[in-house]
Amino acid sequence: MTDPIRIGHIALSFHEASAWEVARILESHGHDVTFTSAPHEAAFAMLGRGEIDILASAWLPSSHEAYLAPMLHDVDKITVLYEPYCIWGVPDHVPESAVASVTDLLREPALSKMEPLIQGINPGAGISRFSAEIIKQYSLGAAGYVFRTGSEAECIDRYEAAVAEGRWVVVPLWHPQFLHHRYRIRALNEPKGLLGTRDDATLVVRKDARLRIGAATLKDLSQLYIGNPRLSELEDELRRRA
Repeated sequence: MTDPIRIGHIALSFHEASAWEVARILESHGHDVTFTSAPHEAAFAMLGRGEIDILASAWLPSSHEAYLAPMLHDVDKITVLYEPYCIWGVPDHVPESAVASVTDLLREPALSKMEPLIQGINPGAGISRFSAEIIKQYSLGAAGYVFRTGSEAECIDRYEAAVAEGRWVVVPLWHPQFLHHRYRIRALNEPKGLLGTRDDATLVVRKDARLRIGAATLKDLSQLYIGNPRLSELEDELRRRA
């Protein structure tokens, strides 16, 4: 019996949803699989140490290129699973005529109505790095806004509570993400371009695992494409089953 193929992913539920799609292909070729999750930097460190065989996935180039760079000679990029990008968003009940851009946060009615706390996820995430820079570059701190890192649950729960209560709130988010499958979230214009580019969510395999995975399996993995809307839906299904 061959050893299972070890799939790693960043410890966020949409990454888990994409890892299950990768597992489905591996299992169709007779492989057993295991799953390991960790925060952003730790997941890449596991890949670099050979503690996982596959990472689903690396967002390249904006969010994760620095994490993957030290191990490029040990891995192969197999396919692009979807095309993620980061946003600062507001609920659909916030009028676009009042808040269309990050710059609108600095004037009325946002100054009176928008909640000053912008709740993010863990500090290693691209959206967290980008958001901290937005606060700085737009001088939002001087207007009372605060970006705070935290857990995925803190970010999501705060947004869903704000929607339920009709409050004005900014959510630092990304596509794909299950909230987009449940709600209409309007992205704010961000004129300085601090939210990074549209990345390629790239499935990465260690070269020393290729033989165990097999050529036929790798060929099928190379043809896997999920796309942003479908992954948001898959993540929503995963969360509803939990």
